[in-house]
Amino acid sequence: MTDSGCFIAIEGLDGSGGTTQVGRLVTAVGALRHEVVRTREPTPGPVGTLIRAALGANTPASSLGDGVLPFLFAADRQDHLDRLIGPALARGAVVITDRYVPSSLAYQGMSIGVEAAFALNASFRAPHLTVVLEVPPDECMRRIEARGEARERFEDRERLALVRAAYTDGLALLEARGDHIVRVDGTLPIDVLAELIWGHAAQLL
Repeated sequence: MTDSGCFIAIEGLDGSGGTTQVGRLVTAVGALRHEVVRTREPTPGPVGTLIRAALGANTPASSLGDGVLPFLFAADRQDHLDRLIGPALARGAVVITDRYVPSSLAYQGMSIGVEAAFALNASFRAPHLTVVLEVPPDECMRRIEARGEARERFEDRERLALVRAAYTDGLALLEARGDHIVRVDGTLPIDVLAELIWGHAAQLL
């Protein structure tokens, strides 16, 4: 890559605490006076907005089948790279995303198969670092239930267990092609976990 920036992805099951850790990492990077761009998938863009509606309940988009979602996620990711990630890296920014390709291999791999999801996403650039928060499905569900919010399509114990297995298969494919992936214990206290993630990220900056 000719870009001078740094691209980091945070991954994990729903309820694993990824969004919290993205926020902590953004703050830590910003303290070094780097330009830091915080982003997420699905994005707030036009395709991402449709995906979020599809993942919810009782919306017209929620009738979209699981087999449609892999292609919507791939389209949203291409838009994400073209519109935000690519330009930010080109100007030297640190881009930190809450979810990226591994989420598609895990969640959409359940409907079309992990290898098919990998093929659909194989052309997308790899992050310089992917951090995977490992949290058991039962603990993820405890956290989700504690939020007291309406649940999305994949937020039940049985599906999270299947997603976790698909994550394992998807991460193995990404590691085989050379992606830099670090697994961390997502059940650690928030501050301890943030320091651990920072230790891995700081090596790149």
